Amino acid sequence: MGCTSKETVISLWPKGAVPNQITNNLEEVHEIDGILRISKVQEPTIEVYLPEKSIATGKAFLIFPGGGYSILAYDWEGTDIAKFLNSHGIAGIVVKYRLPSNETQVDKHNVPLIDAQRAIRLVRSKAKNWNIDPNQIGVIGFSAGGHVASTLGTQYDRKVYKSIDKADDLSARPDFMALIYPVITMGEKTHQGSRDNLLGEQPSSELVVQYSNELNIDENTPRTFMVHAMDDEVVVKENSEYFHGLHNVKAKEKCVLHLYEKGGHGFSLAKDQPYLKDWTQKLINWTNEPQ
Repeated sequence: MGCTSKETVISLWPKGAVPNQITNNLEEVHEIDGILRISKVQEPTIEVYLPEKSIATGKAFLIFPGGGYSILAYDWEGTDIAKFLNSHGIAGIVVKYRLPSNETQVDKHNVPLIDAQRAIRLVRSKAKNWNIDPNQIGVIGFSAGGHVASTLGTQYDRKVYKSIDKADDLSARPDFMALIYPVITMGEKTHQGSRDNLLGEQPSSELVVQYSNELNIDENTPRTFMVHAMDDEVVVKENSEYFHGLHNVKAKEKCVLHLYEKGGHGFSLAKDQPYLKDWTQKLINWTNEPQ
C-alpha cells in the first residue's frame, strides 16, 4: 500500500471572482456524526491526494461526494475514496463544490456544473506538477455527486461561466467516468430531494431535460463504469439503467453497469459488506484497462 501525499487545498476561483455568487455573510458548516457533512459551501476547492511516485500510474479521479445537493459527505464519499485510489497508484482530487442555493447564487442549477468544469480544467493545468497524465483524468461521483459527474461528462463543453485565466482554455471533458449509485434523471425516477434542491420544486420542462443526463449522451460521452444496488430505495436503480442503456446506443465508448442484489444506498467503499466490497477492485481493473 502506497502512502499518500496531501497537497495544499486549492481554491477553484480567485477571491471575489466566484461565478453566479451573491455576496453574503454565510459561513460554511461542518458537522461530524460518524461522517463529516459539509454544507453552505461558499469557497469551492479541490483537495489533492497523490500516490507515492514509485507506484503512480499517471491516472487521476476528481471525486464528487454526494449528499442530495444539500450537504457533502466529504470524508465518506470524498477523502476516504482519495486514499483508496492512492493505494492503487491513482491520484484522488476531492471537489468541494457549491450546493445550489437561491439565497447565495444566481441560476443555482448551473452552479455545480460551473465548479465541476473549473475543477477539471484546473487539475489539467497542474497535471505535470502532480505527475498526472492530462489525458488520463476521470471523474467519480456518488449519489448526487454522480449527478454532478455525469452532468460534467455530458455537458463539459456547455459554456456556463466566463473564462478567467489560461486554465479555462483547457478541455473540461473527463477521459472516463465512474458513477456510483448516481442520481441521473430529473424525470419520473429521480431522487426528489436532489431535484428540488437543484432545479426547484416546479422546474420547467426545459430544465428537467437539460439535467436528465441520460438525455444528453452523445457520441463523445466518455467511457463509463457504474455501480448500483437493486434494493436502493433512495436513488432507484433505473437511474443507472437509463444511462447505461442510452450510453451504449449513442456513445463511441462503452458503459459497464454492475448491479448488486443487495446494498441499499450510500455504501461508499462497502468495507463491511462482503457481497459488495469487490466493486472497488472492479473499478481499479476497469480504470487500468488499456485503451
